[in-house]
Amino acid sequence: MIDPKKLLDDFLGAADGSRAGSQSISAPSGLPGGLAAAGAGAGLIGLLLGSKKGRRIGASVLGYGGAAVLGGLAYKAWQEWTEKRAPSPARTSPDQELPTPPADSGFDLESEISATGADARIAIVQAMIAAAKADGHIDADEQRKLFERIGQLELDREEKALVMDELAKPLDVDEIAALARSQEQATEIWLASRLAIDPDDPKERTYLEELGRKLSLPDSLIVHLEAQATAVRAA
Repeated sequence: MIDPKKLLDDFLGAADGSRAGSQSISAPSGLPGGLAAAGAGAGLIGLLLGSKKGRRIGASVLGYGGAAVLGGLAYKAWQEWTEKRAPSPARTSPDQELPTPPADSGFDLESEISATGADARIAIVQAMIAAAKADGHIDADEQRKLFERIGQLELDREEKALVMDELAKPLDVDEIAALARSQEQATEIWLASRLAIDPDDPKERTYLEELGRKLSLPDSLIVHLEAQATAVRAA
């Protein structure tokens, strides 16, 4: 039986106890949620992306804060967009706090269900795997290493099968866009995908632009999401 929290944590290499119990995620390292505290190398996503030349993941959002920080970044961008404020990238000072999305906000991945009826965290895993494949350069040797790494993760049979199936299936942007049950979920799927691509790679940038269109995200909202993603990747 798939445990969505465990699947996403193992996929991202998220640290235990990374989710804040209060109404905010503190920033002891100068980034919300301790974004500079750890790299993504411990998780499958680190292996999936790390072998590609010039690849730099928003390491700490994935390796430390996991779903909580991803949701917080998307929620922050959404708040600023809906309030017509200028983007304020989440990286300005050691005492900055990233808001924790309320359970009824549509951004709390731990309580949301995707359009397929599955846990929204599974949709994030699917979206990030698809984005990482968008350049078309996962060769046989990389795939072998990935499958070996999957075997080392403490996932059950269903969880391993899900990840392997996502890695092996043809890239389908329509399928990924169809995972979103709401505009809030579409925002999280786009941001997660943005963190899993190299924005300077033409194929991956084209994929991301098409995903934004399929998700019906306004260009003005994407500007806010891009600001958060750029700040995280620069950390």
